[in-house]
Amino acid sequence: YAVTLDGEVDEITSTGGEILGVALDGSGRVYACDAGNSAVMRIVIETGEITVLSEGTPADPMTLPNALAFDAAGNLSVTDSGEYLENDGVVYRITPNGDATVWTRRAPHYPNGCCVSADGSLLYVAESYLPGVVAISIDADGAAGERRLIAELPATVPDGVALDAAGSIYVTCYRPDRICLVSEQGDVSVEADDPHAAVLSAPTNIAFCGPDLTRMVVANVGEWHLNYLDVDVPGQALHYPVLP
Repeated sequence: YAVTLDGEVDEITSTGGEILGVALDGSGRVYACDAGNSAVMRIVIETGEITVLSEGTPADPMTLPNALAFDAAGNLSVTDSGEYLENDGVVYRITPNGDATVWTRRAPHYPNGCCVSADGSLLYVAESYLPGVVAISIDADGAAGERRLIAELPATVPDGVALDAAGSIYVTCYRPDRICLVSEQGDVSVEADDPHAAVLSAPTNIAFCGPDLTRMVVANVGEWHLNYLDVDVPGQALHYPVLP
């Protein structure tokens, strides 16, 4: 779907699967984690054409592709949450020519939302069953480096992550129904909380939009709606590489 800032909705296409995280390249094509088809799909918005970008590798086919993020060079990081409570999640890396590898197994606890730092040196990942947020270094050659715990979020199920321009991390919690803010130093505060799950209802993916990136939009799978918060610090601009 494409949704305007006024809330108008237009269906682009359907893969017949189950769409989770999405990302866009510099040409406006959509890259979607399709858990129903265990693949990453590429979608041309103008025509609705769907192609399979990747199903993982022969040795490690995708199980539950969940979220994805581009770096400036056009490499796509894809979290695969794995089997329920098996702690067998991985992060794939898909190069601009479509080659996929298992980039790291160092975030195994149901890796979920992810985002790339502004300078491209870190991949932030929400591990839902840790529960918490970790950062994995992206080495100069593109390989996965050190894994560092940013913050533990006990008694929660962290899902989506997004960075603001100050380097803080917004984290949506599928349970309980809230949005947390994690500073660069790892300090955690609750930015929004809904004990009745009426407005925030199992929040999942999170993104900044609007001309100045000060509108934060949150997807909710409890009541199947989008809601938004206007924030003072704008979101970090994403990477939109131009790909073949």
